[in-house]
Amino acid sequence: MPKKRSGGGLSPTQQAAKFLGVSVLAGAVLAGIALPAVGALGLAAKGSVEGFDALPANLKTPPLSQRTTILDAEGGTIATVYSRDRTVVDLKDISPYMQKAIVAIEDSRFYEHGAIDLKGVLRALNKNARSGEVSEGASTLTQQYVKNVFVEEAGDDPTKVAQATQQTIGRKIQELKLAIQVEEELGKKKILENYLNITFFGQQAYGVEAASQRYFSKHAKDLNVQEAALLAGIVQSPSRYDPVNDEAEATKRRNVVLNRMAQVGDISTAEAEKAKKAPLGLKVSKPKNGCITAVKNASFFCDYVREVFLSDKVFGKTRKDRAKVWNQGGLTIRTTLDPHAQASVQQSLKDHVNQSDSVAAASTLVEPGTGKVLAMGQTKPYGYGKNETEINYSVDHGMGGSNYGFPTGSTFKPFVAAAALEEGRPATQEYSSPYEMPYPEPVQTCSGKPWMNTAGEKVPNESESEVGPYRLKEAMALSVNTYFVQMVADIGLCPVMKMTDALHVVQGSGDKLPEVPAVSLGSKGVAPLTMASAYAAFASRGMYCTPIVIESITQKIGNKQKSLDVPKSTCSRAMSEKTADTVNTLLQGVVDSGTGKAAGLTDRANAGKTGTTDERKNAWFVGYTPNLSGAVWVGSASQQVQMKNITIGGQYHDLVFGGAVPGPIWKDAMTGALAGKDSPSFNLVNIPDEDKDKDKNKDKDKDRDKEKPDDGNNGDDGFIGGLTDGGTGDGGPGGFPGGNLIQGPGNGPGGRR
Repeated sequence: MPKKRSGGGLSPTQQAAKFLGVSVLAGAVLAGIALPAVGALGLAAKGSVEGFDALPANLKTPPLSQRTTILDAEGGTIATVYSRDRTVVDLKDISPYMQKAIVAIEDSRFYEHGAIDLKGVLRALNKNARSGEVSEGASTLTQQYVKNVFVEEAGDDPTKVAQATQQTIGRKIQELKLAIQVEEELGKKKILENYLNITFFGQQAYGVEAASQRYFSKHAKDLNVQEAALLAGIVQSPSRYDPVNDEAEATKRRNVVLNRMAQVGDISTAEAEKAKKAPLGLKVSKPKNGCITAVKNASFFCDYVREVFLSDKVFGKTRKDRAKVWNQGGLTIRTTLDPHAQASVQQSLKDHVNQSDSVAAASTLVEPGTGKVLAMGQTKPYGYGKNETEINYSVDHGMGGSNYGFPTGSTFKPFVAAAALEEGRPATQEYSSPYEMPYPEPVQTCSGKPWMNTAGEKVPNESESEVGPYRLKEAMALSVNTYFVQMVADIGLCPVMKMTDALHVVQGSGDKLPEVPAVSLGSKGVAPLTMASAYAAFASRGMYCTPIVIESITQKIGNKQKSLDVPKSTCSRAMSEKTADTVNTLLQGVVDSGTGKAAGLTDRANAGKTGTTDERKNAWFVGYTPNLSGAVWVGSASQQVQMKNITIGGQYHDLVFGGAVPGPIWKDAMTGALAGKDSPSFNLVNIPDEDKDKDKNKDKDKDRDKEKPDDGNNGDDGFIGGLTDGGTGDGGPGGFPGGNLIQGPGNGPGGRR
């Protein structure tokens, strides 16, 4: 009985016999003679050539995965992403030195033998028999290529990878047959090209072009002899011969390749000796993979592009199908990102809020009439360290954003006004608007069951001096809470819900807004992109366009390119032109003389609305010009920070509100983004000013000025909000849901400014 090793493996004699079995099989296949019984080798038990012939002979060669490049609207690179860093190139674009080096060291008789090198088999068999172990294999370059195809097809699935690399006789025999097929169908040059494009060279580089860029920062066609020898030597063991981590070992291996090239006549001995004396000459380019490496501070925009790709059915029926295309790569994705707008947004955020501040800020710009997302930024950068985050504050949870969005405060009020105008209420609509009042009841809903104020919940205005009656224009400019709850009671909740549905306003969780009066004061969390897109409908005279970030995609499969269909913005009428023009007129008043005066642009038509939630946990400004809409949010992602007596961006604030921090961010971001752009006008409507109580309102303004000197804050430093966060985060009076952004669905019943 043959002896076994102490470890339980085969003895040298058994190993040699096993190798002999494969060798004899290889010869038999080529000779076409009958085979001995080879059931133990994984073939059919009848043990003949028919058993071998029964094996699949079609090698499924999946297109090689390649890197994807994401571009901005002007063609500049934002980021490259890939499952495997690879750029497929033609053989003519690979240095002749590289072609010779890989053949010399891996299969020097490549051009002389068929799919199986019988001479190599016998040579290896003889050497292994003399050494008493399997120290040399006999795989040809074609067989290695076949194995690499199995590995490529396995992707990142560890089970499939293990199956593709298992060292069983059955697997070897299958590789032999497929190698024969490949030789017949492709020919030597194509096999060599494919091999150099598929094989792994370490340091996350697949294929010779990526390897050349990684180690030498040059194209594969420009490799010299010693560089080519180094790369060819890595293939046998990318970890052992890694020149970045073990230069000495890599140098030894390179010199082995150079010697072999001289032995087979590819280069002279003198050339080999000269090349062996040369330093490795590394000029390493670090792997740059993923949105975390994006330039222009566009990591979150980049990540949003990825989420759009994985979620839109235009790229595949299921998410798994879409992920397969994304991981396959080879995509060149041209996006809507305006590099000038992006730079302006990020600079404005940086100027007003520090990365290390206890609160964060996010801003998104959208083009009215097209839905193009032109910029997206935030003060907590993409990352995994302190004061970094993977959460994109600008988008919904399903697209990589926060769990619930951010309560919007009074930036919701224009939706209520638009709904009332669509219902036929005049722009001069007046309500009594007392300083404080219970939520009116009953309030009609879409379901037909009226909402009742069973808890007796009350709503206050900013201060006791803020007492109506008010008309819509002044109520919007001053953001009067009691006015808008009376408006909702008048028209009912259903028109408001229809308006927000038409504007695609949903909670950050993706859920519809609840039918409760407090929603009119911005009690629910919404994402900045959602708000910017909704306000863009006002700018485009009532046409809402779904946001888009992808302009075009081409995909490279092998050496061929094709264009892919991309999602298109869908535009629909959300309100009449008259309603939109009226809202524009109202919101222009907010930046002219209302709560948003500090945010107003001086060189072009603009409009907007401030929003602040109770306890100062969120502050907003959402505004627009006829050709650009933008939303800015400031707050704590965890909803745990009250922005009172706080320093933000190096500036102290006793109270933060929408017209203070978010307003100036919006102003600076928009100013830079619109620099050099056209300055169109709104189609404004005439809204008569109030006649009665003019003197009373003037006196009220004088009293307000006396109470606090003008500091550019437009009177917003007083108590703003009333019942906007439920006080304790447990829903507050009336049972409105509370809790923080990450852990709970709401932030109380609404906000003032």
